[in-house]
Parts: sequence; structure tokens; C-alpha cells
Amino acid sequence: MRQGSRAGRAAYAVVPVLAVALAHIGPAATWLPELRRRFPALAGLGSPRHVALTFDDGPDPASTPQFLDVLDRLGVRATFFVLGENAARHPVLARELVRRGHEIAVHGWSHDRPWRPSPVRDARELLRAVRVVGEVTGTVPHWYRPPYGILTSGRWAAARGAGLRPVLWTAWGKDWRHDATPASVRATVAADLRGGGTVLLHDTDHASAPGSWRAALGALPDIVRDCREAGLSVGPLGEHGTGGAAATSVTAGSAGTVGSAVTEGSAGAAGRAPFRSPAPG
Repeated sequence: MRQGSRAGRAAYAVVPVLAVALAHIGPAATWLPELRRRFPALAGLGSPRHVALTFDDGPDPASTPQFLDVLDRLGVRATFFVLGENAARHPVLARELVRRGHEIAVHGWSHDRPWRPSPVRDARELLRAVRVVGEVTGTVPHWYRPPYGILTSGRWAAARGAGLRPVLWTAWGKDWRHDATPASVRATVAADLRGGGTVLLHDTDHASAPGSWRAALGALPDIVRDCREAGLSVGPLGEHGTGGAAATSVTAGSAGTVGSAVTEGSAGAAGRAPFRSPAPG
């Protein structure tokens, strides 16, 4: 009996720990596509005739300028979720993003996995990233995407405290993989992309397989072309109509914009234009 009672007490002692852990990591389940669809604003659903183009992990002097040049040639503006440490390390390049008309958002200070609850750390590091990005670029970031899409309760609270709106994605290219190619990135994006969606790509291999950014760079023109051929405009989140978010420093009337604005809350509207791509796979 004594052993049974000790085991029972031990089990009861574990319950509060499990409850805290679940409360911390539970919200991160929105990383899963099935759950993201239940939270359209968090997933980045917006105007049904528009696609938001986003890049994570930069800026990186080895790769980001090449993305900027391709975007210039395509006449497209995008949202760059930068890491605070990279913006501090490459301030001239961070300012160049803004100079070329792109929208700056925050991806955190560093690209870590927040498995252990640390609300104080989360708040401190996110505020540090917001401050550095603001000082370096002269803009006030509006959006936040946590590394790996792991939006814990601590990081959710930290984002709210920093005045940031969390947003994930509806389609990605899996461009971080060592075996990614332009064709695979294009096909993977096409498989999940619809009008109103948000695309996740990476402008650096900071947290990816070495050199993997070249696959995203090679796929970029075809992804934009596919969207336009489907009658969808491509631009930053600030022009995406996700719940009436305030525009940032992105230049109004970016090249490639077609269609008309929709009212707030149109993210869940029926009849979103289907995305059709000739990409293989």
C-alpha cells in the first residue's frame, strides 16, 4: 500500500508540471496545417485576389541582395521577417530592404527553439529585436513570425506586449532542405497556395541547409508568374487585407498589383480564387 500511495503522490506532483508545459507549448500546435486553417488571420489569409510573399531569417549579404534584384525585375514587393541579430550585424542591408520598398517584420532575435517556458526571456528578446529593427531601418514593424512557426504562449504574450501581430503562412516551399530545387519549391508552394494565401520562403540559409536559398531564388520568378497568370496580385502583408492591418513603409501601388481591395474580414470569404500552377508534382 505504501508503494502505491507514493506512486500516487508522485503522479499528482507531475500533473502541475505537465499543465504548465501544455499551456506553454499548446499554442504552437497552430504550426500544423490542419489547425492553421482554423485561425485564418494567424495563417495569413487575406484578400482573395492577392498573395502575400514573405521571406524569413535574413538579412544575409551573401543571398538577400540577389532576392532584392530578382524582386525588382519582377516588380514585386514583399515582407521580410528579419532576425534582430542579423539586422544588427548587417544594418546597411536591412536599410536597403526598406529603401527598395519592402516591408520589414520581426522573426525574433535569434533562430532558437523555445521549448522551455521563459516568458521573461521571450519578452526581453522580442522587444530587443523590435528596438534594433526600428533603429536600423527607421520603420515600426507590425508583424511577427516566430522561428519554426512555434508560437508558444510566452511568445504570443511577448508579441502582444511589443505591439506585433503574429502571422504564420498558408503555403511554403520547403526551401530549407538540402535536396530542394527550384522545381520542387515551385511545386510545393503550388500544392497549398490559393488566392488570399501567404507564401513562406527563405532569403538565406541562416537556419537551413547550406546553399538551399538558391532553390527559392530560382523558383521565385515562376511562383510570381503562376500567381499572375491565375489573376492574383503579389505583394507584402501590409497590402494583403489581413484584418485591416495598418500599412507600414511599403510604397503604395507596387508593380504587379491587380484586382480591387476587399473589406475587412474577407479572409474567410467563399469563392477564393483557386491557384493553378503548371509546376511539376
